[in-house]
Amino acid sequence: MSEDTASSGSLAQRVGSWANIIAPVSVLSALLFYFGYVSSRAQYEYFGIDVDSIGLGTQEYIMRSPQPLLVPLLVLTLLGVSGLALDAVVRRHVSITVESSTRRLTHIQLVIGLARTVGLVMLAAGILMLFAYAYFQSWVAYALATPLLIATGAGLAAYASRTSDRVQDQLPRPPSHGSAQYPTQPISQPEQGNPAGSATLRRAATIMGYVLVAVSIFWATATLAEWTGRGRAQDQAQHLDRLPRVILDTKERLFLRSPGIEESSLPAAEGQTFHYRYRNLRLLIVGHDRMFIVPEQWSASNTTLVVPIDDSVRVQFQFQNQRP
Repeated sequence: MSEDTASSGSLAQRVGSWANIIAPVSVLSALLFYFGYVSSRAQYEYFGIDVDSIGLGTQEYIMRSPQPLLVPLLVLTLLGVSGLALDAVVRRHVSITVESSTRRLTHIQLVIGLARTVGLVMLAAGILMLFAYAYFQSWVAYALATPLLIATGAGLAAYASRTSDRVQDQLPRPPSHGSAQYPTQPISQPEQGNPAGSATLRRAATIMGYVLVAVSIFWATATLAEWTGRGRAQDQAQHLDRLPRVILDTKERLFLRSPGIEESSLPAAEGQTFHYRYRNLRLLIVGHDRMFIVPEQWSASNTTLVVPIDDSVRVQFQFQNQRP
């Protein structure tokens, strides 16, 4: 019986350790998938394509996520390292100030109060912009400025409050009233509120602040991913010659109207099922069962050609015009 109990306990411990590993990996995969999807959606929307019609899988979206996440991750890493270094400096400065001079302590408390006020003002401005979306929606930077104001304001106010508590904790405590330096008669004290309720309220406010900062960072990162996808699409449109060149043969005439596309009739021959050839095309992306082809030169009147991967068309990929 004891062996069964021990084995079941060992199994539960292993399952628990596996769960601790799998859960963060699942969350990370979901985040990578989301940001890769947002970036890809903005990229191919520029060419008039709904990314869902391409048929990309989860792995493809995850593989596309590092590029839009590179800048936000670098910025967050630098901010984290800078924040830790700044916190160490503030801790040391507060400790020295408390031990050395009451005047300097008053000065640092004023700085902390100013930082808290600035943070609350930024937080209020971000929340105001959030609820006034109808007035700010035409501003290009709205989707980035709003979450950054909220995250920076909430983080600054929370850090200033935490630093203020740290200063108060390091202040020397006065002797108790029952000591020889103080009279033994009771001294009237202002009525204090419920300390347990106050601590619970403070803890809830701290948790809400963390959630607010996390959601704002998520929003800002999604905005940057979208901008990265759109910028990547514009770079592709400016350099379409970098894409693979395609020669397309079809059985029927396509009546393409995009500028620069060359159409020619194939000579009739025995067993020839393709009658038209199209040149000056580039392969944008290959989906699950279709190809998306664009003209070689960008124009506002261009369209994206969707070609099925079957025997209804014949596709040739042309070598680059560069001698090896």
